[in-house]
Amino acid sequence: MTDDTATIDRADTSEFRSVAAATGEPVGDPFPVHGLSDVDAACAAADAAFDAYRSTDRETRAQFLEKIAEEILAIGDDLIVAAILESGLPRARLEGERGRTIGQLKLFAGVVRSGAWLGLRIDPAMPDRQPLPRPDLRLRMIPLGPVAVFGASNFPLAFSTAGGDTASALAAGCPVVVKGHPAHPQTGALVAEAIGRAIAACGLPAGVFSHLVGPGNDLGSALVKDPRIAAVGFTGSRGGGLALLALAQARPVPIPVYAEMSSINPVLLLPAALASRGAALGAAFVGSLTMGSGQFCTNPGLVLAVEGEGLDAFITSATEALLTAEASTMLTPGIHAAYSKGVETLAGKPGVELLARGKLGAGTTCGQAALFTTTAEAFLSDESLGHEVFGASSIVVKCRNTDEVRRVIEDLEGQLTATLHMDSQDEAMATELLPALERRVGRILANGWPTGVEVAHAMVHGGPYPATSDARTTSVGSLAIDRFLRPVSYQNLAQSVLPPELRDDAARDGVPRLLDGALDLG
Repeated sequence: MTDDTATIDRADTSEFRSVAAATGEPVGDPFPVHGLSDVDAACAAADAAFDAYRSTDRETRAQFLEKIAEEILAIGDDLIVAAILESGLPRARLEGERGRTIGQLKLFAGVVRSGAWLGLRIDPAMPDRQPLPRPDLRLRMIPLGPVAVFGASNFPLAFSTAGGDTASALAAGCPVVVKGHPAHPQTGALVAEAIGRAIAACGLPAGVFSHLVGPGNDLGSALVKDPRIAAVGFTGSRGGGLALLALAQARPVPIPVYAEMSSINPVLLLPAALASRGAALGAAFVGSLTMGSGQFCTNPGLVLAVEGEGLDAFITSATEALLTAEASTMLTPGIHAAYSKGVETLAGKPGVELLARGKLGAGTTCGQAALFTTTAEAFLSDESLGHEVFGASSIVVKCRNTDEVRRVIEDLEGQLTATLHMDSQDEAMATELLPALERRVGRILANGWPTGVEVAHAMVHGGPYPATSDARTTSVGSLAIDRFLRPVSYQNLAQSVLPPELRDDAARDGVPRLLDGALDLG
């Protein structure tokens, strides 16, 4: 790498190379692989930087996040070219993802400046209260400590080296050690170098950020087990997330793992909407299903509807659209192989009918879309039909009535999203289904498609297990900062000892607080 204050020296000189997603062939110069001693050095540097970094004022930290965004943009087209090669994703998608990455960093800069994340609360002393006096109590949120972040295969920018987990942890005041995804080492290296330049420009300790690379699991395991790591952010497979969760819980001091793992994102076609626009919904559904070869956490892998002419029109339209859907390159040869095996397994399940396959692709790692149908009875009798097949595969479940729709919903695992396609005549049914959906998903949307996650204050990208390991959190949006904070209460401390923002003479700058239980906006 080039001059990079954010990347520690490598002790292990073994090497690996980028792999072109389209061909599966190694390309480019080899990358030295970090070893276990590098994990130790990165964690030590993060731990050493923690107190200095968490003590930075809000403006310094916000400017740092904005500087990272600026440096990423300054990489220019080299970043997009590297990401295209390593992920197989198209230019327009990656340029949009770069914009999202920059937008996330700027969003969290604004969050830091607002100070609302501090969660300030003051309960003044009541020395004369009977039968017992009340002590002076003051509370604020503080950062947990160094955070381990695992880059995601399907978002080489927005969920990886400088993605949402990194941005929210840095915003909270936590140093970050990233385990870069081995599918895009060059992309990750370019972004890590940009973060290093931002660290130097802002005069921060180098240990605020480190980037570790290597093709195996040893680095990640060692990182999670290191006693200086205080939390983990992960986006990936259920198996990978559960493995990290087990490691974290087996530590002498367990730590939280915020893992986004698997979801099939049910789409409910309610009767009036299906009757009025079933064919249009079928074509639009395939557009969402096949976007990015179906490699989105929010891909619509399940459709629920009551049998009838409307559903017939939906299926006919979706089948026709799928038959003409072009196959596109999947992220890695391994992901392609797993997808192909998953589709083959579904096709062999009793009671499951293959409706259509998309076009064959020219490349060896192109994902051929697949659409299946089954009955509610068959779906409810085989829990494996509710498991994620990562790629452009979906099952339409034909229900005999709305009671069967409800039974399927109540039988589902936790999900990231649920979608309601509805007309005004469907509102009573939607209202009735809402409590069951709320218990199983993190985001409920109407008359749209779950692919596409807005980075905003009111967004939830999380859900009950196994969608995520902690349903109380989100990995997208400003609430993501809460994962890396914890409350500390200060009782009867002298004003000169209290943290500045909790003192009576604190410069408020509009930072909200609860004063004796009442909201005080300053």
